[in-house]
Amino acid sequence: MRLINLVPIGTKIEFLRFRKLAGILSLILCVASVALFMTKGLNYGIDFRGGILIEVRTPEPADLSKLRSQLGDLGLGEVQLQEFGEPTDVLIRIERQPGGEKAQQVAVTKAKKALGDKVNYRRTEFVGPKVGGELIEAGITAVLAALAAMLIYIWFRFEWQFGLGAVVALLHDVILTIGIFSLLGLEFNLSTVAAILTIAGYSINDTVVVYDRVRENLRKFKQMSLDELLNLSINGTLSRTLLTSVTTLIALLTLYFFGGEVIKGFSFAMIWGVIVGTYSSIFIAVPLLVYMNLRRTGLIVGETDQDEAAEKIAE
Repeated sequence: MRLINLVPIGTKIEFLRFRKLAGILSLILCVASVALFMTKGLNYGIDFRGGILIEVRTPEPADLSKLRSQLGDLGLGEVQLQEFGEPTDVLIRIERQPGGEKAQQVAVTKAKKALGDKVNYRRTEFVGPKVGGELIEAGITAVLAALAAMLIYIWFRFEWQFGLGAVVALLHDVILTIGIFSLLGLEFNLSTVAAILTIAGYSINDTVVVYDRVRENLRKFKQMSLDELLNLSINGTLSRTLLTSVTTLIALLTLYFFGGEVIKGFSFAMIWGVIVGTYSSIFIAVPLLVYMNLRRTGLIVGETDQDEAAEKIAE
C-alpha cells in the first residue's frame, strides 16, 4: 500500500533561516491586535452584553429558519435562536434594547406577537450587563487556566524551555484570534471563547509533536548544530502537520459555508486558529528554543540511564 505524503520524503527546508523575519512579523501582528483590542474593542454578543432570553416550545419540530425570519424583521437588533433538548424546544436570545426595563418589555411583546399563540412560552428572562461582565471574567479565567495547565504539563513532559516556548506560541495564537475578531467586527460570544480553547488544544498538540521529534533528535544527533537539528525536526514532522491541518480545514470550511449562522463565528475562529496554530508551531515555538539556551545534557543523561537499565534487565 502506497502512503500519501503532502511533503516529499527527505525535505530539507531551512525554516530557521526565517526565524527573525517570522519573529518580527508576529510581533507586529500581536502589537496591532492588542492596539485594536484597546481602541476598537470587540463586538460582544448577547452572552456578554446582556439581553432577553425567551424559551419556547412549538407544537411540531421547530423550523429555525422560519422563526429567525419572523423575528429578524422586527428591528430588535441581533436575534439568536438555538435548539436544545427536544426538537420542539427553542431558546431565543434578543440583544438588550436601549431604554431600560420598559424597552425590554416592549421587545418581548413584539416577539410574542410575531411568534403567535401556537407557541408555548416556557420562560422569559432579562440578562443584565452585570451577568455579561461576569461571563467575560469567567472566559478570561478559563483561557488563562488552560494556558497555565499546559505550561506545567509541557514543563514536566520535556524541559522548561519547551514549556515556555509552547505557551508563548499559544499566546501568539490567542492574541491574533482576538485581533482578527476586532479588525473584522465579528461577534465575540461564548462560542468564540470555546473556539479559542479548542484552538489552544489543537496548537499545543501540534507543538508537542514537533517538540517530541526535537527531543528525539537531541538524543540521536549529539554533535549536530542546534539550528540544523531543529530544521531536521520540523521537516521530519512537516508532512504530518500539513496533513492534519488540511483535513481539519476541509471539515471547518464545510461547517462555515453550510453549517448556518449559529456556528459561523465558531467555524471562522477555528479556521483562523488552525492556520495561525500551524504557523506558530513551526516559526514561533521551535525557533524560540534557540534563544532560551536549550541544553542537551539532561536529555542525553536521561537516555543513557535508560540504556543502562535496559542492558541490566537483558542480563
